[in-house]
Amino acid sequence: MTDRVYNVLFLCTHNSARSVMAECLLNREGKGRFRGFSAGSQPSGRINPYVHDLLERLGFPTAELRSKTWDEFAAPGAPHMDFVFTVCDNAAGEVCPVWPGQPMTAHWGFPDPSSAQGSDAEKAAFTATVFGQIQRRIQAFVSLPIASLDRLALKRRLDDMGQASASPP
Repeated sequence: MTDRVYNVLFLCTHNSARSVMAECLLNREGKGRFRGFSAGSQPSGRINPYVHDLLERLGFPTAELRSKTWDEFAAPGAPHMDFVFTVCDNAAGEVCPVWPGQPMTAHWGFPDPSSAQGSDAEKAAFTATVFGQIQRRIQAFVSLPIASLDRLALKRRLDDMGQASASPP
């Protein structure tokens, strides 16, 4: 058993919903073996209020959450990333910074809670559905035998996880 802690960066264009939920979930589900971070190419400057409310209701720490640029994680002195996952289709198509250390990358697309239509209750329900999809993916990720997989096998598993269709909300 290794004591290694893996750093994981979740990217989304605005860093206000999916990437923030993934960061929080990994920090909880990873049980100290993983440290999650999130960022965006064009951060909105705020966390989606439905995401913030859901995270608070579920007991996640939210005081330190903020929408931030991915440039923070490409700068000298930034934490070394072992994995970088895009969680929205827009971010997957953008030219990302060069991440020091050549982290393993994959695209794990999820529906955008910020695009939810309807009443406040419907928007909150949509956000909770997407949260559940992200949670299942994070649980599968943290259960991978990372230390025993070679780089190619691990990359294939991560890509396969991204291809697994999320249940439509």
